[in-house]
Amino acid sequence: MLPRCERGQDDELLAAVKKIEADMGRAPTRRWGPRLIDVDILFLGDHAIDDPELTLPHKELFRRGFVLAPLAEIAPDLELDGISMQEALAGADATGVRPWADE
Repeated sequence: MLPRCERGQDDELLAAVKKIEADMGRAPTRRWGPRLIDVDILFLGDHAIDDPELTLPHKELFRRGFVLAPLAEIAPDLELDGISMQEALAGADATGVRPWADE
């Protein structure tokens, strides 16, 4: 369970996410290198953060169809940086992204 974060507590959230990754076996490696687990913080309410350690909304969020498709499904009216998730999805490459189907 992640702590409930208020504005100004983003360092605590980032530390909690890094602890989860470490607890799951992620070891520090080079940036962009292979890793066992990678937990991204996509957004935190309406927080806008531009810091070397944490950028919110996530800087790649609007380009990742595999993130936008489920987000648009569960929160179609959510707006980040003035863009709804439906609009963002329409402009992203979601090739191959489809809902999970139990078989």
